Amino acid sequence: MSHLPRITFWRVLATLLILSGLVAAILRFRLGLGATTNLSDAFPWGLWIGFDFIGIGLAAAGFTIVAAVHIFHAREYEPIVRPAVLTAFIGYLLVVLVLVIDLGRPEHFWHPLVMWNPHSVMFEITWCLILYTTVLSLEFAPIVAEKFGFHHRVQWLHTFSLPFMILGVILSTLHQSSFGSLYLIVPNRLHALWYTPLLPVLFFVSCLASGLSMVIIQTLVLSRHRPAILSPKLLGHLGKLIAVILALYLVVRLQDMYTRGAFRGLEPFGYHSLAFYSEILVGFVAPLVLLMSDRIRHSRRGLYAACLMVLAGFAANRMNTAVTGLERWPAQTYVPSIPEVLITLGIAAVGFSAFFLLANYLPIFNAAPHGKPDPESAGGDLAGPTSPAV
Repeated sequence: MSHLPRITFWRVLATLLILSGLVAAILRFRLGLGATTNLSDAFPWGLWIGFDFIGIGLAAAGFTIVAAVHIFHAREYEPIVRPAVLTAFIGYLLVVLVLVIDLGRPEHFWHPLVMWNPHSVMFEITWCLILYTTVLSLEFAPIVAEKFGFHHRVQWLHTFSLPFMILGVILSTLHQSSFGSLYLIVPNRLHALWYTPLLPVLFFVSCLASGLSMVIIQTLVLSRHRPAILSPKLLGHLGKLIAVILALYLVVRLQDMYTRGAFRGLEPFGYHSLAFYSEILVGFVAPLVLLMSDRIRHSRRGLYAACLMVLAGFAANRMNTAVTGLERWPAQTYVPSIPEVLITLGIAAVGFSAFFLLANYLPIFNAAPHGKPDPESAGGDLAGPTSPAV
């Protein structure tokens, strides 16, 4: 007799969010954008575009870890290649779903495939999304084949995997920066605190920090009920790398703002100023200070908190660029409607549920290389399932 899934608070919450999002999505397609959203000619892009930016950035762990392991041969990170690929694959599929929901004419989603406009940044982003999602499906295929015992297929797929991995890294690098290029066409609309010709560079650098932070959080959460996926030493190295990326981001962004005179746009308690200070201090400065401490980097709670701050700052940056920076408080603002919020939360719940479901039923987590446990995973504040819960 099969056992029913254990009822937990998180499963109940995810189910409610998914069902609410499904009802809201049905209303969106049945009644249209005008009746179900607060989007307008002034704000044709809102919460869903910001959510796309966040999802794409968090999925950057895929190309980051794949490049580190299979191109630069950092084999110590091999245990998290499959979780990173799974995260990226789910993230990109959900981003495609959100884009279809956000289209005014969703039945025309196939137009970029046959109606080419190579002068458009959106054209480049669309094709990079399509191609990279295809590459991720090919990288994910060996995991499914291995689960069902198709070992010969697995070997055949591995034979051709490296060119696809290199292609995936190139494509992901292109469109991670191209999302920033979208906003280069509104220099007179986007607030000076966020508009800069260096937006593509800043988008790319920040997604590296968020992708690695997502990997650390996944590793810490999943290591609570299974042997440690990465040793404390490797997690500390990842934390140090995130600190270097955050420092690079802050230097580039603040120097650019100083050169452009953008600091003149700061007001003591202005709408945009508060959003900017919250983003920079909570999401970049605070985690940088924390991750510079060796004690924090080797503490489960400290590393978890610092990485959560990085993700919060990354999300704030994307939403500030997509929404806050285009507002003219208080005369012209945008607040997402209830259906917009429900669809967003529902899709996020689908993503988290899909990851943990597939992580439990597919061979996502490999043993340590050569089957030898890392001696450092047996001790330290980050070690194993006996570590204090986050």
